[in-house]
Amino acid sequence: MTEYTVEFVGTGEEIQVSDKETVLSACLEAGIAQEYSCRVGMCLACSAKIEEGDVTQPAVRGLTEAEAQNYALTCMARPQSDLKLDRGKYPPSIEEDAAAGAAAADDD
Repeated sequence: MTEYTVEFVGTGEEIQVSDKETVLSACLEAGIAQEYSCRVGMCLACSAKIEEGDVTQPAVRGLTEAEAQNYALTCMARPQSDLKLDRGKYPPSIEEDAAAGAAAADDD
């Protein structure tokens, strides 16, 4: 089992996460307020932009293959190196969907 340092951009928070546990579970253990909902890689509530480092995300369903290169779902992501994550950042496709939904609501 290897441990990696996970740093959260802009918060000053940093935790040690083993390659056998998810970033979310380590956050919850450390008392870090990481958003989450489904815990199965679908809802994207726990999304974070990968600024540096690598993760493995087995069975992640909420991201396309391309998005999974730049974004981590912390409920599924296991570090493969030291990481810098920017929490609360969503893939562009999700941001575009949210903007389209807001525009449609404004039209009502």
